[in-house]
Amino acid sequence: MYDLVFLHAPSVYDFRQRATLWGPISDLVPSTPVFDMYPIGFATLMAYLQQQGFQVRIANLAARMVRSARFEPEKLLASIETRAFGIDLHWLPHAHGALEVARLAKAHHPDTPIIFGGYSATYFHTELIRYPYVDYVLRGDSSEEPLERLMQHIVAGTAPTDVPNLTWKDRQGEVHVNALTYIPESLDHLTLDYHPLVRAVVRDRDLLNYAPFSHWLEYPIMAALSVKGCTQNCTICGGSAFAARCLSGRQRPAYRAPEKLAEDVRRVGRLSRAPVFILGDLRQAGMDYAQRFFRAVQGFDGTAIVEFFYPVERAYVEELAAALPNFLVEFSPESHDPAVRRASGKGYSNQGIEETIAACLDVGARRFDLFFMIGLSQQTPESALQTVDYCRTLLTRFNDGRLIPFTSPLAPFLDPGSRAYEQADDCGYLRHATTLDDHRRLLLQPTWKHILSYETRWMNRDTLAEVTYEAGLRLNRLKREFGLVSPARAQETEARITEARALMREIEDLRTRLDEEALARALIALKPRIDAANTSTVCDKSELDVQVGWMPFKVLNLARVALGETGFSQ
Repeated sequence: MYDLVFLHAPSVYDFRQRATLWGPISDLVPSTPVFDMYPIGFATLMAYLQQQGFQVRIANLAARMVRSARFEPEKLLASIETRAFGIDLHWLPHAHGALEVARLAKAHHPDTPIIFGGYSATYFHTELIRYPYVDYVLRGDSSEEPLERLMQHIVAGTAPTDVPNLTWKDRQGEVHVNALTYIPESLDHLTLDYHPLVRAVVRDRDLLNYAPFSHWLEYPIMAALSVKGCTQNCTICGGSAFAARCLSGRQRPAYRAPEKLAEDVRRVGRLSRAPVFILGDLRQAGMDYAQRFFRAVQGFDGTAIVEFFYPVERAYVEELAAALPNFLVEFSPESHDPAVRRASGKGYSNQGIEETIAACLDVGARRFDLFFMIGLSQQTPESALQTVDYCRTLLTRFNDGRLIPFTSPLAPFLDPGSRAYEQADDCGYLRHATTLDDHRRLLLQPTWKHILSYETRWMNRDTLAEVTYEAGLRLNRLKREFGLVSPARAQETEARITEARALMREIEDLRTRLDEEALARALIALKPRIDAANTSTVCDKSELDVQVGWMPFKVLNLARVALGETGFSQ
């Protein structure tokens, strides 16, 4: 018997029985189009609760469903014995799957409470709690202490009237909304070293359910969390300073002490040869914070990915390179057009972008990933395509194979809490969804174009889809020209883009001619073609990966963790 079992659902629960042209919505993240990667909060919550004596496990239903057509998630749900289930509704694309998993869990375990949490659960908490199979919703960006206190009430069978950040139903079905008062000012109370996960795998003799995403066993990238909240106000971001105030009542970011962050990086590096992704721009807390981190992490020779939220100075990247010699950079200007960037809340110049690239490559960055986006405020079709021309200019200047540009659509949904969502008209967005159920129903549409929760004043859904495919096609050809992808891989990507475009036209034609039942049958007939076109649509997902060799894990260190050893060297 467990005290709590975390469940991660696919975006659409029955995706294996459906034919949905997901397109490029997940090309630039580790997960598949059903978003099978669970949030990092599962790891911190599990570690925190186990320190308090609770027995906790994770069941990544989405990843299991992706890896095996024979896996039966409902059978696993029915077999679990636990005092409570915890389901993440962090990212809004899980609006269908998370609710369906909750319904099934409650059907098999009618007396077991179901707890939701995450950004999207927070935003839609008053709607979410009305579902008959939802008992509790924990709001805000930090749930470790509130969840512990809620679990104490569940074990004792008492009413959680004193649990902060909690929306809940009593036995008569009356809804209560406790005050949002737990907003920790630092992240030093967290444990993010993945050791509890390793020990849980051994305890439960179950590796697959703990895998963060479906191909993690082949590419075990892990994260180190520097901050919750943000100093920036990017228009489309659900993690911006504006959104943090809206969702979590957070007036300022909460940081992890740089020395603790450095130790997190070292612990993660002992387990895997894949990169450690340091989440958050280290400069947000000031240069003293960054420099303390660099001193503390000195000597770590593993691969580390760092984020930049705005251009950097040469002196900064020199210190970065000295501390983390095997570093990679992720930088997201979103557009080459300064006017579009300003509308997106980013006021820096193209010169700043180029000086940042030059500085990083000069000091030895292993790679510099540059991300652009389609579907932005003020962005016309011509502007979106001109971004590819700008990439040519950059690749001509920085032509040694380390600068890698990417482009993807802003899809499928606007982030609730972001300025684009809350001030849609001012930002030039037309929203097609305002409730949780609106988003749930959109996920059942046949293509990513129809799933989009928005259009812009400059591009409607049809144009957004077509421009995305055209930009992807042009950028793929550019990468082949500059040797960033092999001719064979580029040809495969071009074939997928061509097929996706053709399928979009076919499905659009079917929608105009067939009723709902006939359309469903016709889509199932297309399912083999649709599934083949769904992953790596506008770029090959492997372009994001770093080579880790034939053995991605450090097996001896994993064994030591499993046996409870600590303090061993990197």
